Amino acid sequence: MSRAPERPVKHSLTLRGHRTSVSLEAEFWTAFRDIATARDLTINALAIEIDEQRQTTIGLASAIRVYILNHYKNAP
Repeated sequence: MSRAPERPVKHSLTLRGHRTSVSLEAEFWTAFRDIATARDLTINALAIEIDEQRQTTIGLASAIRVYILNHYKNAP
């Protein structure tokens, strides 16, 4: 049986010179860092890429979670 997820953890990101806070569960932060590292990007650079592609009605944290899900769903 898997354990219950922990509460989201807030981290600050810098998007095009603007500081913002994003709350994600620890597992998502780990996956986000792993994807950024694999793509040779900083997490700020990956967050900018995701931010530029998201719909304005979707929050950044949700967009990051969906990006991570799609990344692993489409992995070979």
